[in-house]
Amino acid sequence: MIRVGIVGATGYGGRELLRLFGGHPEAKVVAVSSTTAAGKRLQDELPGFGKLLDLTFETFDANGLAEECDVVFLGVPGTESMGPGAELRKAGAKVIDMGPDFRLRDAGTFKTYYKKDHAHVDLLGESVYGLVPWNREALKGADLVAVPGCYPIGALLPLKPLLATAKPSVPVVIDAISGISGAGRSLNQGFHFPEMNENVWAYKLGVHQHTPEIEQELGGGVQVQFSPHVGPYTRGILSTITLRPSEAVDVAACYACYDDEPFVRVLGEGDLPQLAAVRATNFCDIGWVMDERTGNLLVVSALDNLMGGTAGMAIQCMNLMFGVDERAGLQTGGMTV
Repeated sequence: MIRVGIVGATGYGGRELLRLFGGHPEAKVVAVSSTTAAGKRLQDELPGFGKLLDLTFETFDANGLAEECDVVFLGVPGTESMGPGAELRKAGAKVIDMGPDFRLRDAGTFKTYYKKDHAHVDLLGESVYGLVPWNREALKGADLVAVPGCYPIGALLPLKPLLATAKPSVPVVIDAISGISGAGRSLNQGFHFPEMNENVWAYKLGVHQHTPEIEQELGGGVQVQFSPHVGPYTRGILSTITLRPSEAVDVAACYACYDDEPFVRVLGEGDLPQLAAVRATNFCDIGWVMDERTGNLLVVSALDNLMGGTAGMAIQCMNLMFGVDERAGLQTGGMTV
């Protein structure tokens, strides 16, 4: 049995890990840490786990977690996991970070987009980017994993098989809309019910921190114009990607690389994804339309930002790291109603 620790277990990503591990056949949560709930029983802070998990939130102790756990997940806000991650690695623990701190390979780019110096640049070379379908073999031997951002997963899975067909001189346009949970648990006036209800808005146009992450994982071959939006629903990301092929392309043949992927569903031409089909699942659904009038290829992807975009992908990484079936604990259908 894989012994699991979760740092930041009261956040949305941490809660999703707790829910998923309840059905995992080969892993068990044995330790939970939280700066806001230390000393409290888990079931008192998160009543949904009553009679399921008899744990008490602890203060963060890298050595204690490394001794008690086989792997520790970090679910803390962005730029706040590099310190705990470094301490845990020094203590000998395997680490899976669900935040951005170990995703970007270039410390200068990290500072530009996150407005903070990276305190442990030495670990950036050790970190494995946890996009499972494209880094499966590297993940099997990983000690430090950076789970991709939810927006990048929704962009990279549909884009990477098509990259060779993209016209380099034309930026790839990614318009994506996320549910409110993508912003995390921290309070923000813009996400209060009266502000968000019946409202949709774009944000961080041209400067969003996921832009360099997407371009990095595309190998720097194309520029990306990424425009994120937030909508008045809890979970899910729907991305519409506009790509200009340099020549005629057989899209279905490009996506044949996903035929054996357990959590990528290629719906086909003209069959466009919907969030309802992926809600509470680890799936990413992909469909497309070729616009003959403009010469643009329009690709749509859908995923659950807390599952296939965060906790589910993180557990899939863990499964590979420990040599168990990568589908373990993740085989659920969509909540369509």
